[in-house]
Amino acid sequence: MKILEDRIRRDGTVLPGDVLKVDNFLNHQIDPQLMNELGAEFARRFADAGITKILTVESSGIAPAVMAGLHLKVPVIFARKHKSLTLTDHLYTAKVYSYTKRVNNDISIDRRFLDAKDRVLIIDDFLANGQAVQGLLDIAETAQISVAGVGVVIEKRFQKGHQLVVDAGIQLEALASIASFDHNEVQFAQD
Repeated sequence: MKILEDRIRRDGTVLPGDVLKVDNFLNHQIDPQLMNELGAEFARRFADAGITKILTVESSGIAPAVMAGLHLKVPVIFARKHKSLTLTDHLYTAKVYSYTKRVNNDISIDRRFLDAKDRVLIIDDFLANGQAVQGLLDIAETAQISVAGVGVVIEKRFQKGHQLVVDAGIQLEALASIASFDHNEVQFAQD
């Protein structure tokens, strides 16, 4: 998606440890117009997949997931990373390691929001090592729901998350696919 690649080139910063900082439009400050275009593109790519709900993990996946949900006209469920007084019982849970924060999180979704008839689309901001996606896949398996696909705003193709999704036989749609950070510059994959 050219508009996203151009934005990454203009506003993204490559940090040590193969980290891409895009906090001025995706991970801290959010550009609503860009998120709307990303949501429309996810909806276009998964239009015929029979999606009934979208799953994501708080917090950076919420904006693109909500916009995709708006365009697909389906609810969005985000897995919580933190305990809540209102979210205590009857949960689907999974463990997820955050590469950028270097912490383990137990993510949770209330069982009331998933039904065996659901067909979900997983959306996240980044796909690097695939931990967030794997956690949501684990929850989907436990809930006995089908996964229509995985949509990510940015994937780092050189890390293992891409292959994890491909090996699972799940449709993967990345709106920007990064091949490397050679010389501290973003090199996009040519598909």
